[in-house]
Amino acid sequence: MPYNRVKDPVILGIVGDSATGKTTLAAGVAQILGADRVATICTDDYHMYSRVERAKNGISALNPRGNFIDIIEQHLRLLCNKQPILKPVYNHNTGALDPPVYVAPKPYIIVEGLLGYTTRAMRDCYDVKVYLEPEEDLRVRWKIQRDTAKRGYSVDDVRRSLEKRKNDGPAFIHPQRTFADIVVGFYPPENLADETGSRLNVRHILRPTLPHPDLTPILESSMRNGLHLDLIRDRDGKPVDMLEIGGDIDDRRAKRLEDLLWTLIPEANHLRANVGQYTDGRNKQVLSHPLALTQLLIAYHMVKAALGVHAI
Repeated sequence: MPYNRVKDPVILGIVGDSATGKTTLAAGVAQILGADRVATICTDDYHMYSRVERAKNGISALNPRGNFIDIIEQHLRLLCNKQPILKPVYNHNTGALDPPVYVAPKPYIIVEGLLGYTTRAMRDCYDVKVYLEPEEDLRVRWKIQRDTAKRGYSVDDVRRSLEKRKNDGPAFIHPQRTFADIVVGFYPPENLADETGSRLNVRHILRPTLPHPDLTPILESSMRNGLHLDLIRDRDGKPVDMLEIGGDIDDRRAKRLEDLLWTLIPEANHLRANVGQYTDGRNKQVLSHPLALTQLLIAYHMVKAALGVHAI
């Protein structure tokens, strides 16, 4: 190993409503850490019912009663103890339950999906917990783009699904926000209200449940430079740091922040690679500096957790 690990495996949770960017974020973090050293699990695979069955019984995929929550708990505990699992598979294209697959534990495990923080037993398994909450209008546009391009839905199908589930997000998904160490919210700039891609701004709520890196060497008090760090009160009234990265940040300043984060994790310099790439609505590879820096910040915490920093 390139450095002496204290904890193995290290488990990252990424939770958010449908089409909040969980898979894109997870893929970027895995790329930084080294794809061969990361196992990625989607908790949506633990749906209890197929799409046809959900339509008949009226239980949505967002409802814990429609998912094998106890099996997610069991599998997380097994992975924590370096034991393999036989993971179920939900086919998003067909809506069917496919045969399970064998998943062996790796040094890093990313668990992403709708209901990853539902129970205390699940939450206790994570070293780093992230919650995604893009602006709602943006989430709707992302969902329409994804479901029409990749899952065979019409725009009307997606809108009907959103209407049917409109109470499930607030009831079952949004309450999990309170358990996250980092809350990530993408949003369009004021002068680009229709932006859905690389020029989106991002806001990070950094809670004191993790020892976040000291970014003050390059942070200034004006968003015109693309970066802003402030102390605010979160929704629950508790003080948190808020880091904002503008979609218009220039390459030079983005590289300075990226370089700073890499200097803070010299143990992982061998993993350095281009990050922030994603496939846009036109099926093209695009670079987003806010996404890249978000992925790198999370990877920083994963490496530090492996070194035992979070336990100190």
